Amino acid sequence: MGTLSRWERKVESWEHSLLARMLRREPVEILDALRSECDAHTVVCSHSRVVVPNAYEVELSTAVYEKLARRGGQIGQLLADSLARHGEKKGYEWAGPLTVRVTVSDDVPNGRYRVTGSPTPNVRADAFTGHGDPVTAPVR
Repeated sequence: MGTLSRWERKVESWEHSLLARMLRREPVEILDALRSECDAHTVVCSHSRVVVPNAYEVELSTAVYEKLARRGGQIGQLLADSLARHGEKKGYEWAGPLTVRVTVSDDVPNGRYRVTGSPTPNVRADAFTGHGDPVTAPVR
């Protein structure tokens, strides 16, 4: 089991390096903020069942959004995939299908991004309209 854990940590490290190189520093910070949001809103139902929010919204400042959009439109998918692996690693159960919605907002507190999460059962990717990059990741 130790070898598998080391391999998993190595893959996550490569993923962080790839994101950092591809998209500078913001995606790694956003990913850390997503994980923190997920971890901060756990609901322990029993010793073997921990439920976390499944709908996350990442609000980006216009400058950050444009920078990420120029480098590739798959940032929402990368964030959703990484968050799904984080949840699997921690043994979390999602409150419904996992979604990460990326939007533009000029009202972010740190001038770059804001991450929020909430439990929303049965969310469909096409339910989001307007600006954004809705992504649904399969729950394992």
